Amino acid sequence: MAADGPINVTQFDTFLRRRDETRSPAIELLVLSACQTAAGDNRATLGLAGAAVRAGARSTLASLWNIGDRSTAILMGAFYKELASSEVTKAEALRRAQVMLLQQYPNYSRPGYWAAYVLVGNWL
Repeated sequence: MAADGPINVTQFDTFLRRRDETRSPAIELLVLSACQTAAGDNRATLGLAGAAVRAGARSTLASLWNIGDRSTAILMGAFYKELASSEVTKAEALRRAQVMLLQQYPNYSRPGYWAAYVLVGNWL
């Protein structure tokens, strides 16, 4: 969803490819933390996450199903904190954020809150 309405996979792909034409640096990590941004269809197997990687983003973090706003905010905050404060891979930062959510927030211990996230592309 953009400020002016929904974005479909084709529009998203076109937008990212235009960046490439201007010789902008590659997107190192694109985080799509809204609902089902990694869910695909018959044209885009991994939804917007797959389209982003195919269009030149080095890696994309996205969700496979609808997730709660509060648990997402907590998990994303922990993910960014791990990336910024320690020299770990993107995959390890995601794992640590998921473990933190499990250990520190018992209300969000069910997999539906933390297991929706998939890292596509470069995990390092």
